[in-house]
Order: sequence, then C-alpha cells, then structure tokens
Amino acid sequence: MITFVGKIKSQIYYNEDNGYLVALFRISKTDEETKEYLKKSITITGVFPELKLETPITINGEFKNHEKFGKQFNITSYEIMMPNEKDDIIEFLSSKFIKGCGKKTAEKIVEIYGNKSIDVIKENKFALDKVEGMNDSKRDKIYDSIINYSKSSDIILSLKNLGFSMEEAAKIYTKFKGDTKDIIENNIYLFNNIIDFKRLDIIFLNNNEDKLDKRRVKACILESMKAISFNMGDVYYSDSYIYEILGKLFNISLDYEVYLSYLQELQDELLIVSDGEKYYLIENYEAEVDIAQNLKIIDSKEIKKYDYEEDIKKLEKKLNITYNDEQRKAINSALNNNITIISGGPGTGKTTIINAIVKLYIEKYRLSSLDIVEQIALLAPTGRASKKMSTATGLPASTIHRFLKWNKESGEFSINENNKNFQKLIIVDEVSMIDVNLFQALLKGIHSYVKLILVGDVSQLPSVGPGLILSDLINSDLFNYIYLDYIYRQSENSYIPYLAREIKNKDIPEEFVNKKDDYNFIVTNSKNIKDLIREIVLKGIEKGFNENNLQVLAPMYKGENGIDNLNLMLESIFNPDMGQSKITYGDIIYREGDKVLQLVNDADNNVFNGDIGFIKNISNFNHKDMITIDFDGNVVNVPKKDLKNIRHAYAITIHKSQGSEFDHVIMPITYQYSSMLYNKLLYTGVSRAKKSLILIGDPSSFYKGVFNEYGEGRKTTLQEKLKEYFIHN
Repeated sequence: MITFVGKIKSQIYYNEDNGYLVALFRISKTDEETKEYLKKSITITGVFPELKLETPITINGEFKNHEKFGKQFNITSYEIMMPNEKDDIIEFLSSKFIKGCGKKTAEKIVEIYGNKSIDVIKENKFALDKVEGMNDSKRDKIYDSIINYSKSSDIILSLKNLGFSMEEAAKIYTKFKGDTKDIIENNIYLFNNIIDFKRLDIIFLNNNEDKLDKRRVKACILESMKAISFNMGDVYYSDSYIYEILGKLFNISLDYEVYLSYLQELQDELLIVSDGEKYYLIENYEAEVDIAQNLKIIDSKEIKKYDYEEDIKKLEKKLNITYNDEQRKAINSALNNNITIISGGPGTGKTTIINAIVKLYIEKYRLSSLDIVEQIALLAPTGRASKKMSTATGLPASTIHRFLKWNKESGEFSINENNKNFQKLIIVDEVSMIDVNLFQALLKGIHSYVKLILVGDVSQLPSVGPGLILSDLINSDLFNYIYLDYIYRQSENSYIPYLAREIKNKDIPEEFVNKKDDYNFIVTNSKNIKDLIREIVLKGIEKGFNENNLQVLAPMYKGENGIDNLNLMLESIFNPDMGQSKITYGDIIYREGDKVLQLVNDADNNVFNGDIGFIKNISNFNHKDMITIDFDGNVVNVPKKDLKNIRHAYAITIHKSQGSEFDHVIMPITYQYSSMLYNKLLYTGVSRAKKSLILIGDPSSFYKGVFNEYGEGRKTTLQEKLKEYFIHN
C-alpha cells in the first residue's frame, strides 16, 4: 500500500451518480520509498462522493498499468486533511470553503488558539465568541463550514472502519448525506435499500457480538417476509411461518413471546400490518387496498353504451378478416365497459382483438395522430411484449415502467397519484406477469375516467413479485370478463396451442410424443441432450434458423444440461471466437456479436427485465470499459460494472421468456430438472413457440411436471378487498 499527501488539481472525468473520479493529483508529501513522486502530478482513479479541488488529501492505494491510458494510481481509501500549521490554518479559514471568515478574522482565531484552532472550533463552536468582532451569524457560518468540510471524510472513514468498501461507503453517503452518521450509530440495516441485506448482516455481526440484538432480529424478520414474497409470491404470511423462515435463513432461535413483541413493534413502526392471523409487509397490504379502491372508482364511472356491431363488420372488410362470436363479444363489451379482462391461451386471438379495439376506438372518436398518443396507451410489463403490441397495432407501445417514468436511483415513479397520465383508453397485455406493487403503481398513475382493458393468459406463470393479479381479478367475478377458447390452427397437423391447452387441463394423451408439423418430442437420456441440441441447431442453421428466431429454454442454470453449459455450447456455434473484441466479467467472457439477456429494469435506457439484445461493440471510453448492446433497435452503452445485469441469451429460463414469442423453441426435459418442472412452467415454455417446438429428453419427467401444481396456492387477499370495496361500500 502506497500513501501520498497532496491536492486534486484538476478532474479528467467525474460521475456525480457514483462518485467515480479520474483526476490529476499533485503530491506534496510521501514516504522515502516513493520520494521520486514528490512535487509531481500523477493520474488517480477512485470513488469520491463529494469532489473538492485544491483540498489537502491523504490517499492510499496502488499503481496499476491501464492497457490504454498507462500508469494510474488506484485509490482504495482517502482522508480529507485539516491543516495543522498556523499559516496553513489562516489560508484555510479564509478560503472559499469557509463562509463568514476573512483573512483578518482567521488571523485573530489563530492568534488565540494556535495550531489547534480547527480542532477547538469543531469541539465547541462557542470558542469563537472570544474572537474580537465575532457575532452569532459569523460564528455559526464558520462552524458549519468546518463541520461540513470534514463531514464526508469522517463519515466515509466511519463506514470504512465498520467494514464497508470504498464503493459501498460512497454509495451510502451519496444517498443519505447528513443522515448517514445517525444511521451508523443507530441501525445500519436502514441501508438495506442500497446495500445487499446479507452484506449488511455480515458487517453488523462483525461489529456486534449479540446475534439476538433487537435491531438485527427485527431487520431479519422483515427480510424473512420479503424472502417469502419473492420465493413463494405470497402477499401475507402467518406469524408461525415467518418464525420458521427466520430460523432457517438466519439461524435465529428466539423466545416466541419475545418474537411476537417484535412483530408488534414493527407494526407500531408502520413497517408491517396484521389482519387477524395474517401478517403483511406494509407495502403489500397497501398495494392490495389501493388496487381495490382505484378499481372501484374506475368501475363506478358512468359510461355511454354503443353498439359496435356494424363497425366491426366494416373493420372485417377493411382488414380482410372474420371474427368469431367470442371475439366479437370481446371487442364490443371491451369498448362498452370501464374495466374489461380478456384471457385466453396461445393462438386464441388476443392480439387480434387488441388491434380491433384500438382501431374501432380511433374511428369512433376520429382521433388524429396527436390525439392517439394523448388518449391511448398500450402497455406491457416487458419490452418485447410491448413491441409485439406495437407491431400488431401499428401504434406506439411502452413498458409500464417507462409509462410511469421509473427512476432507478430513487426507486420511485414520477407518474403517480400526484402527477397522473391522462390517457382515456389503456390496454395492458401480459397482465399475469404484473405483481401487486406494479399494478398499484399503474392504477395510481392513471385517471379514473379511463377505459381499462387487461389482457393476459391466466394459465401462464404468475408474476415474479407477490400477488396473483390476473387470477384474483377474474375470480372475484366483479369485472366484465371474456375467456377466449377457440384456437386458430396454423396447419391441419399443428399441435403447439393444443399441447398448451392439454397441459393447462392436465389432460395429456399418450401420443404427446408423436411428431407433428410444428412439434417433436425427441426421447433420449440426459447425457445425450446437449449433443442433440447441438445437432438440431446445426441442422436448423442449414434451414435458415439463426440466433434471432431460435431460442433454447430451460428451467435452471446449473448442471450438465443447465443454461450456463448450454450457453457456452451455443455461443461456440452462433458466435465462435474469431478474434473479435471481448471482455471478461467474473468467469464469463462476452464477445462482440453475443446474444444477451437483460436481467433488471432500466427505464432510463428503455431496457427491461427479459429484453434480448446483441453486443455490437466493446471499447474503452474515458478510462472505462464500455459495452454497446442493441436491444431491438434501442442501442445502449453499458459500463463493465453493470455486466452483472446481463447474461448470455442463447439459452434462457422459461421465467425470463415470459412476455416473448420465438419462431422456434427447443426445451430440454430431464429428470435432473424434476424439482423445477411444474404445470404453469411447462405451459409457459410451450406457449412461447410460434412455428416449431422441440422437446428433448424424458417424457415421464414432462408428464409428472404437468401434474405438479407448484405455485398454485399463493396467499393473497385481493379478492376479499375487492369485494369489500365493490359490494360493501
């Protein structure tokens, strides 16, 4: 470790969001071993939450050679220094950093307190009252300036001493500023919004011997409730189940009465809610209540009925299409109700109906191009699903996060109950993917006079987050609901949509392994699956298949036939190493041309969880590695640190495929996946295929998965709350 003392003379690059700095640093003091750098300038890189030029700083770190920018000093820690010589103190007190103090006042202060002037003022601001000409206003300004000057350095040092990394400390201080010190002293678990809980827990235990410290136990209770919601999708939980998970996740064994008292304290702090024997995180409870209230308000608005039958006939002629009876009913009733739910499996015409509703609405109200944008919103939870809506209708479509203007830094939506959008017709597709918190946010951000049409497949996988929005809305029997049952064949021997229906109904015929025009089940053992996929892909390429229209889906990442292994094999086929630029992140190597999957929502860049793109360029810009990814025409620059948010996408999970469709799908099915195979998962995977579907592996594992009802029993109370507001209010 090398230590230098000096000042930042000028910045080369500074990122205000994360504090990353590249700058020139002039060295004024150093050790004997590094005296060659004395009075010289070096290039430094590091994280500085608050940038101060011309400020005396002690920096610690190591020199590293950057392949493009040469020798740089990488800072691992730093400390802002206070001057301790009389002349330096006078210069500092009369500098731009200190308000209310000119040179004469500074000289008077140093005349009284000498080299200890700054320490004396920091310890007791009233010591300044001894200075001739001092008044309350000047005293407070001088004191506050000194404290603020040293505060960030002191807080960063405190965080570092606790065990946080420099990057973590900078992130915390940037978020909490002056409140950071109080949180450090009282409860570091309040940093959980920006620091991983496991990391916080390790740091807390490293600094506190008592594993049953009340602050820790209460934080772990909340984390246990979040874990249940994430893993099970439950909105509420019993106290006994929370207690069980608390013990499993954190090895906490607590007297049950003490545990119940902590639950009560969390209620008093408005962090959880209890309703009888049901316990909710406050955000989940309020989400269900808000959803029920807002849907009641929308549903109660008066609406003028209009018979669209003749308009539908005209549209049929215009589009050269014939709607069946259930489609006509869906179109007519959707336009004549405030809230409509349309559900159906693959091939039943949900997208066709969306297109008809939009076109008839535009025609009915004679909307201009500008009117359409102002009055109609087509929404979906994923970028690919919204693009599918846009392609079908010829109109703009958006993700819900983008529509509500999600701010990833604050974790909040700019469109909300205090700043609503004004569209009059809103159609939301893939509603089965929406959790209670996102649906709550959507309803808060739209006006009550809206015509709301919710479209989805209730048999698909439920949302990753808590809740069963589509299922609960349908089962409440409170809304206009149309279920589409008729399947439009692609050919006489097509099977994909029928297999999906058979999975849903748990009615699989013995001949489900028989080959069809668009379907094949290749029976083999698990050892041969990967080689068979390779063979099928290579043959597919000869027929014109490529990484754009062919997708491998699997339920898990690890193992012989897991996604990680499959991606390595498929990358070697679709994008072999031909000397193109590459970048390493952890144990993964990304190459230009690679197909990648976005894992988190990034509304700022209009990229969302489940979006698939291709790496177009890997470069180094402003001392930072940068990866340029094209997500269906949306080109985004991704810094290396954000590669944690992407994966290779030649093979992806069935969960991540939801909201997308692919011309050709290959799904390995093996007993190794047995614990992961269940009805809704298989249904969702099968229904992603548009033109061809190949299952490879063990038919018995597939058959057992069809009858596995895992995920059916999520604990929600939205139906009860809906009935309370609709029937009893």
